[in-house]
Amino acid sequence: MSDAALPEPTLLARSLRVLSGNRTGAIGVVLVALIVGSALLAPWIVPYDPAAIMVGPRMAPPSADHWLGTDNIGRDIFSRVIAGGRIAMLVAAASLSAALTAGLALGLIAGLGPRWLDNLLLLVLDAVRSFPVIVFGLAVDTIIGPSLFTVVLVVTITSVPIYARIVRTQTLALKNAEFILAERAMGVGMPRLLFVHVLPNVLGPLLILASMDVPLVIATEAGLSFLGMGVRPPTPSWGVILNDGYNFIRNSPWPVIGGSVPIILVTLGFTFMGEALRDIFDPKLRKGG
Repeated sequence: MSDAALPEPTLLARSLRVLSGNRTGAIGVVLVALIVGSALLAPWIVPYDPAAIMVGPRMAPPSADHWLGTDNIGRDIFSRVIAGGRIAMLVAAASLSAALTAGLALGLIAGLGPRWLDNLLLLVLDAVRSFPVIVFGLAVDTIIGPSLFTVVLVVTITSVPIYARIVRTQTLALKNAEFILAERAMGVGMPRLLFVHVLPNVLGPLLILASMDVPLVIATEAGLSFLGMGVRPPTPSWGVILNDGYNFIRNSPWPVIGGSVPIILVTLGFTFMGEALRDIFDPKLRKGG
């Protein structure tokens, strides 16, 4: 049988092949699976109530009862770190889903619409993107107050221009591609062109970028919560844990360690996994299989 007759490998087959030859990608998938799994199962795996006061001695070091010690009011740090992962994943999933949806729609409109509409959307997107995230967060926090919704709103609005510009660029490149022009010459309608040819070629880069943006979103949530503009105590959040630990770092370093190590692991995991996704969705790699 000739090579031309060989069937194209499936997405699962390409994924397994890439991960088998990419050690960092496999490590990233394992880290992401552990982080997401612990966030989903947080209510069942935390040994103590993460908001309960005086479950142990104050500022205690790690022990068999409290794996990461306790904070200044006796709360179990390990329980708060696991529960904080649930908040981080919730913010990342909600804000990135909303930003991807809005960015995809605006990018397609800019790429396929008339020139004046494209210029208008680019002006609005660049204006939004010009605001620093923290400054924009301060403004939104002043208007609607600190909350989990505030964090999601700030991250969503500041992320939409990034995804919209990528979709616009991809759409403009595909708009004048030969196969698109041939389809249009044969009378194929715009909905079919959009869903069959444009979207599949646009979603790959978006998913890769979104996976690499997860650490940035989580760091933004932690930073806003650390500054008192995000999740409010006693709700466990890695930023709140860092804020509590910073105030008592001379008494015990464990709250700071407990709040910072998960952010490092999230950054490594999603960055490594994003690089593996880039190889999986790479058209050259697809042809090579």
